[in-house]
Amino acid sequence: MTPLREITTERLLLRAPRPEDAEAVFARYASDPEVTRYVGFPRHRSVQDAQAFIQLALAEWADGNPMAYLAFSRENGRLVGGTGISVETPERASTGYVLARDAWGRGLATEMVLAMVDAAFDDPRLWRLYAMCHVDHAASERVLAKAGFAREATLRRYMVFPNLETIEPQDVAVWARVREPVARRPGACRPGGTDAK
Repeated sequence: MTPLREITTERLLLRAPRPEDAEAVFARYASDPEVTRYVGFPRHRSVQDAQAFIQLALAEWADGNPMAYLAFSRENGRLVGGTGISVETPERASTGYVLARDAWGRGLATEMVLAMVDAAFDDPRLWRLYAMCHVDHAASERVLAKAGFAREATLRRYMVFPNLETIEPQDVAVWARVREPVARRPGACRPGGTDAK
């Protein structure tokens, strides 16, 4: 996969993080207890935590995977959240997202996810893009449904969410979008042989 460092949607500019974004990341979403309740990273306690995240993201960009994006409003340039893609195999990748509280309820998370769908499936080798969320996070499940993902399963006791007040692994819902195969022509042979009669 050859990632774009910038992606433009109708209302958003998605781009790779920069060191100067640390204060905005901290203030806008990464330190907010409500925003970070169901995310997989520990809530940031200081701007230094945001700086460490950005340094890690930049190192991952240098290696080509995963690709973290910050999302900015095209209207006013304000940071509204983050998303990304992690390629696990040439055929499979995962995505996720986080949105500042004052940006909730406007369809921006869905817009971010759809941008990741387009970026992922721009690679013709990739067949599956999936996301996971806590089973109690109904808003996140609505985002994935609106972005055309299908709920596939519940993974029981799958992961610890660092910002919940428990160390017990929690159940997660798995949602995915897949590339549909090209329909075979009637009478076409399967690769490597002939169709059985």
